[in-house]
Amino acid sequence: MVQKQTIVKNPAGLHARPASQLVELCKGFECSVKLELGDRVCNAKSIFSILRCCIKIGETVVLRTEGPDEEIAAAEIIRFIDALEE
Repeated sequence: MVQKQTIVKNPAGLHARPASQLVELCKGFECSVKLELGDRVCNAKSIFSILRCCIKIGETVVLRTEGPDEEIAAAEIIRFIDALEE
């Protein structure tokens, strides 16, 4: 398992459009992908799960990937979240 964390910098957080793009990115990996924010946990391969987490600007997100391509997935997903701008 790989665990990384980042702070959401996008002013609108992970609203519908970037959440949809994140889901598409995550679906390209074999590993499981979870985002954790305190007691909130979401499956990053599900748009509904991500939107239910209500991820906002300034929140610290913990990314957990587990599976055959976990290292590559973690690096690309963190890069995606860090590069988000409205």
